[in-house]
Amino acid sequence: MPRGDGRLTHDLDPQFPGPQDACGVFGVWAPGEEVAKLAYFGLYALQHRGQEAAGIAVSDGASVVVYKDLGLVSQVFDEATLSSLRGHLAVGHTRYSTTGASTWENAQPTFRTTEAGTGLALCHNGNLVNTAELAVKAADAGVSGVFTATTDSDLVTSLIAAQPDLSVEAAAMEVLPQLRGAFSFTFMDESTLYAARDPQGVRPLVLGRLERGWVVASETAALDIVGASVVREVEPGELIAIDENGLRSQHFAAAEPKGCVFEYVYLARPDTTIGGRGVHAARVEIGRRLAREHPADADLVIPVPESGTPAAVGYAEASGIPYGLGLVKNSYVGRTFIQPSQTIRQLGIRLKLNPLRDVIRGKRLVVVDDSIVRGNTQRALIRMLRESGAVEVHVRISSPPVKWPCFYGIDFASRAELIANGLDVDGVRASINADSLAYVSEQGLIAATEQPVNRLCTACFTGQYPISLGETEVLGKHVLEGIERRVDGARAVTGWTGEQAGSATVPGGADDALTRP
Repeated sequence: MPRGDGRLTHDLDPQFPGPQDACGVFGVWAPGEEVAKLAYFGLYALQHRGQEAAGIAVSDGASVVVYKDLGLVSQVFDEATLSSLRGHLAVGHTRYSTTGASTWENAQPTFRTTEAGTGLALCHNGNLVNTAELAVKAADAGVSGVFTATTDSDLVTSLIAAQPDLSVEAAAMEVLPQLRGAFSFTFMDESTLYAARDPQGVRPLVLGRLERGWVVASETAALDIVGASVVREVEPGELIAIDENGLRSQHFAAAEPKGCVFEYVYLARPDTTIGGRGVHAARVEIGRRLAREHPADADLVIPVPESGTPAAVGYAEASGIPYGLGLVKNSYVGRTFIQPSQTIRQLGIRLKLNPLRDVIRGKRLVVVDDSIVRGNTQRALIRMLRESGAVEVHVRISSPPVKWPCFYGIDFASRAELIANGLDVDGVRASINADSLAYVSEQGLIAATEQPVNRLCTACFTGQYPISLGETEVLGKHVLEGIERRVDGARAVTGWTGEQAGSATVPGGADDALTRP
């Protein structure tokens, strides 16, 4: 089977991927329906949120069956597989790794058998920041199977399953308050579907209604795909349980909303609604505000497809400059699992974008993109536009400068790699060889989302993290893989400082990301 390369389909340069989201989660309780197929199409709608692995767990009331593998949803599942997954309730997951390597063991749903003999399958979108602390507690308490995989998600599954003499629901109410960071969970036992969201509600999670059941998903677009009507968002700090007795809700923590503003910029589908605001409408409004804040004397506004398109439409509308298509995107090249030859690899961005020379030639262009991370993509893009005859290239970005890494579920580069961390706006402009460069203001972005400023996380722009990171040296994608094995094969974690997280053998430590220049 082909293996996923972990790149979002709208990445432009395979060598320098943009910000990657953690995952998409889906859950359905619907007796009499083909729940595996509903989960499949729900995950298909969430494929943009992660492409390394996919999986579905199904229960028929007697047992929980999990099927997962590396690759895209359409590669992991076929008609025969889905037909064999029979039951009345299912959870599903599509993964981009933010904790743990891209291995089969780390694919989700994670699975454990509880102390009471019940099956437990769990799916997670987000990233915990106290993973090392939880791992120490779990290992010292002798929690079985705690290091079967190296993800925070698997660790949470182990902790819930290890609670003696408690139902899954009661065990979750014990464990969830111990978690710090971002989590939107869908999980299940043989009879009940559960959904939970961290007290800050960093990652989206919505509840929907089917004619004969209920659905939970990362985005409203996934509800639309399976014909579910949107009921409401799962509240921050809320645990929902759905079974034959209906839906019940309880809170394990007080809500302190801090939704990720980058969902509006880039991560969510444009046909999704978050916090009552349509993502497409927000992106168009960002473009309008960008035009008012940073006008340009130009002949044509073009987007960097696809993520820059709505903002480019808004920019053209507010500026009065005509909107045009100057770049044609091949949506399939980046999904190939065949390694390109060195000759082809050197083409870089041309694997994904090709200029319309007749449109570009002799024009002063405004090029609208969603973000600048390292600057490599924009540098190559501007070179290509100039070679195609563009007279001037004015770059406009529909988010503020990204200066800080995210620890809540977006896999940004380290601070050292974030170009806006080391250079001012004019320095970035010179680096990418643009005639001018401007970013939308933080105030303009927030206004476009129509969300209260105190309900949004803007840490990647400001460095103000709403959830305490604790000891940054024990953060990072490979935090659990840095734990050394004892001779007997068990993990030795007591007193572990997490220094391995930034080592050459286990790169990507958050301490490195925060402190390097």
